[in-house]
Amino acid sequence: MIITISRQYAAGGSEVARQVAGALGWSLVDNQLIDEVAVRAGLSREEVAEREERAPGFIERLARALATSAPEFVAPESGTVPDLSEEHLLRITEKVVAELTEAGNVVVVGRAAPAVLAQRADALHLKIVAPRADRIARAMARHGLDAKQAEKMLHDTDANRGRYHQQYYGRDWDDPMNYHLVLNTARLGIEGAAGVIVGVVRRSEGRPAETV
Repeated sequence: MIITISRQYAAGGSEVARQVAGALGWSLVDNQLIDEVAVRAGLSREEVAEREERAPGFIERLARALATSAPEFVAPESGTVPDLSEEHLLRITEKVVAELTEAGNVVVVGRAAPAVLAQRADALHLKIVAPRADRIARAMARHGLDAKQAEKMLHDTDANRGRYHQQYYGRDWDDPMNYHLVLNTARLGIEGAAGVIVGVVRRSEGRPAETV
């Protein structure tokens, strides 16, 4: 079985994933995925993390179009065209996700995993959400931001994730029908949300739904 966890920014999705993986004794694919994609793409870990679930913006798309149709206008000093292909990174990510989840018993965080693994009958797709005020407070505490900066980070990150899903998979990231469960950590808490997921998995395996 595979668990995919999509999450609104600062809703606690990574923390929920860690608790679920620990309680089940499964592998957790989170930062490891970024590291592996970075190695295969020849990019730094920071570059891959920065592009997380991000569709290319207007300037990036324009540069890529120029590189294709009029390369003489791009990077004349070096004589080379920088690789701006987000699709190339996307294909690497899909391959890594498929490889890391092939054996099952794994929890995958982000990277559009519900779309990548949509055809896997043994996948349980989840989304972790929380009210904006709670997420702003969490982002402020985590990154030392003021409220305005935290709100902008929330908006930009979630908007980028939404565009990524729509552009590359034709999916509405906010549509609850793309997930088996949508869990609110403000209501359930991190441990409570993890407990719900673990309970669902254990019941599907015919085991008692113990606490996390």
